[in-house]
Amino acid sequence: MIPVQPDAQWAHPFDIRLVHGQVMCDGRVLERTTVRAVVLRGDELLMVHSRVNGDLMFPGGGIEAGECHGKALARELREECGAELLAVGALLGETREFRAAREAAYDAYCIHSFYYLCQLGEAWSEPRPQPYEIRLGFTPGWFPLDEALQTNKTQLAGPCPQWTVRETRVLAELQHWFDAGLLG
Repeated sequence: MIPVQPDAQWAHPFDIRLVHGQVMCDGRVLERTTVRAVVLRGDELLMVHSRVNGDLMFPGGGIEAGECHGKALARELREECGAELLAVGALLGETREFRAAREAAYDAYCIHSFYYLCQLGEAWSEPRPQPYEIRLGFTPGWFPLDEALQTNKTQLAGPCPQWTVRETRVLAELQHWFDAGLLG
């Protein structure tokens, strides 16, 4: 069982809202809930790099039926990074990304992501990526925060996946906290 601190709330949580295109966000919204792991090692972050897109993202993904946030984080860290989740800490913040819905019954599709500070154990194994993650060349690694932020900012100058906008905003928020001495 993974210890989760249900009442742990970061003193400075972020709440980022992104709208991609012309979307009616206040109408009928189909929401997908995801979790993202923020894992620190000094001034480095555990990130997933896409060799195809060149961007970096936080390990994580969608919550499956019957999963709590902690179990989903453990599964995603194991699949994407081969990492063992030891503990889930504070909720650092959340993002909501709205885009046009593909389903006729909905006006918008929203990805609601929760970012948690996570602690890893010593046991590491081979990642077990999903087929789409293999196609995108996902590779886990440790990246200095400022390098990760600059990498994604550079990717935003050209065509990139919509998630790069989200992850860049979160990296910028974390950089602000590091610069202010609030995290790290």
